[in-house]
Amino acid sequence: MASSALTGKIEADVEIKASPGQFHEMFTHKPHHVHHTCYDKIQGCDLLEGEWGKVDGKAKVSKQLVEAIDPSKNLITFREIEGDQLKEYKSFVATLQASPKNKGSGSIVHWTVEYEKLHHGI
Repeated sequence: MASSALTGKIEADVEIKASPGQFHEMFTHKPHHVHHTCYDKIQGCDLLEGEWGKVDGKAKVSKQLVEAIDPSKNLITFREIEGDQLKEYKSFVATLQASPKNKGSGSIVHWTVEYEKLHHGI
């Protein structure tokens, strides 16, 4: 079993203008549209290769497998299976769940990332 210092979990809530259904629809059926929502961070999305923008001036590649989809909860889970991220992480799983805001339009997206680092130097 991995040392607890190598494993972790990060959670964050992000407010968005889209409805929970719109957000879920984009990530489950139209991932190639993700870059339209934050083009300054993600320059494109190729569903087969999972190529995402640049970090520190370098192109980064990410290939992910959709592990779970729950339309009734507007939830989707991705597991990193190839790419630059796995040079530092043994595993990397992200779960996104959109819920309606209590007041007004839009949604709150709850992001959960669970990871295991390859070594303590990361």
